[in-house]
Amino acid sequence: MALRRLSLALGLAAALSAGPAMAQTTLRIALSLPVSTLDPVQSTAATVRNHGFFVYDQLFALDSKGVPKPQMVQGYTVSEDRMTWRFTLRDGLAFHDGAPVRAADAVASIKRWAQRDVVGRALAAATGAIEVVDDKSFEIRLSQPFALVLEALARPTGSALFIMPERIAQTPAATAITDATGSGPFIFRASEWRAGDRTVYVRNPAYRAREEAPDGLAGGKVVFLDRVEWLAMPDPTVAVNALSNGEIDFMEQPPPDLIPSLERNRQVRVAPVNPVGSMAWLRLNHTQPPFNDPRARQALLYLINQKDVLEGMGIRAAEQVPYCPAYFLCGTPLETAAGARGLREPDVARARALLREAGYDGRPVVFLNATDNVLNNASTLVMSEAFKQAGLNMDVQAMDWGTLTARRNNRAPQTQGGWNMFVTIANVLDGENPLANLYLASTCDAAPAGWPCDEQLEALRKAWYQESDPAKRRALLDQVHARAYDVLPYINAGQFRANAAWRTNVTGIRPTTVPVFWGVKKE
Repeated sequence: MALRRLSLALGLAAALSAGPAMAQTTLRIALSLPVSTLDPVQSTAATVRNHGFFVYDQLFALDSKGVPKPQMVQGYTVSEDRMTWRFTLRDGLAFHDGAPVRAADAVASIKRWAQRDVVGRALAAATGAIEVVDDKSFEIRLSQPFALVLEALARPTGSALFIMPERIAQTPAATAITDATGSGPFIFRASEWRAGDRTVYVRNPAYRAREEAPDGLAGGKVVFLDRVEWLAMPDPTVAVNALSNGEIDFMEQPPPDLIPSLERNRQVRVAPVNPVGSMAWLRLNHTQPPFNDPRARQALLYLINQKDVLEGMGIRAAEQVPYCPAYFLCGTPLETAAGARGLREPDVARARALLREAGYDGRPVVFLNATDNVLNNASTLVMSEAFKQAGLNMDVQAMDWGTLTARRNNRAPQTQGGWNMFVTIANVLDGENPLANLYLASTCDAAPAGWPCDEQLEALRKAWYQESDPAKRRALLDQVHARAYDVLPYINAGQFRANAAWRTNVTGIRPTTVPVFWGVKKE
């Protein structure tokens, strides 16, 4: 085993050192925001998730229909009562440092992830033990019913479940990791990383792809690129020009108003990578007035017009969902409008009445605004103006997204650096069901920033993910949705389809929702 590890490490070093002497295929990409941290457990930011899909692999992965398929797992068995699950890893899996992937690495990674992620916590609460059986096998023994074991192990967003070496996974969940060693199809070049500027990945020559064709996030992750450079381009006009001129090859989210110019360029293709779409979520701070009172939160339903928000974001009519009340997004199998109200025609008088009942006293409402993201910024400004109509004293504070993600963890009052609301853009994987929807979780101090707290909603969510009967689950889904409209952990501000753009000499870009670059070629 030691000789094999040394051989892998020497082979990897030779492959990397040989790069400058060979013609390399380099893909230059501009994703929505740059990488600022490396820990996919500590951060729920999409940038960290995107980084994770380069360097890590998953035990299971979701295919294009949202079905979990074995990825690092070769096979598994489940007891008749579905309370004991045993998993066996594929042969030949190795980390970037040459060490073989063991069951102990998978168990340690699951346990660290389960301390912070909403899905991981639910799985952990239903689990009696997660234990290593041998070098290639591990077992999950449930202590109570949990109908979504495979879906949990395929968690692709929020704090996605990625497998890292045991030595790294043993880092306390409250401490950020700085070592991005994984077993995925790309290797992170730490020496070339400049946080907020440039992130570089190279092909992992030791990666053994599955034999199946790629399907969604599942299947064979065959890499045809030698190098990917993820460049920070905070000015979207500069990024669009760079794409038009061939200075970069892929842009995740061109501003809607600049898409027509890209569509006229015969060297550029414009298409959605996320076919279902994304949604602007208004996250509220449930611990600070005025939105610690549910009536104040309810008032916002009668001030937000989703179509106005989408228009303000510059979303073209063809890419808009003019009205979508569904917490689990419209156009999905779990779409429902149970309990929905508001979000269409404003009713300022009703909003004012609810704010009076909540005791709103005119204090400033701090709205954090990530101005480095075109869509976040535009939706924030549209909603802020609408809220003023009901007498809310809006204090819109401009910052970049990195600063916002740190600031939103501040639980202090507004006068001490706290906040009341911010916008995040979520995709269908972020909100696909009552368990996976990170911001729906209303677990008080254990919830993500905003800290909604509602025992009834949590009981309904738990009943949903414990129930295995489809008809009963559907009835529970409607109950979850109706309760969410009562307590409003967050508010759906509008669903839309966002286009990506790439040069026509780049092939293999697929509708994976998360931007991934295995299977991609550049001529």
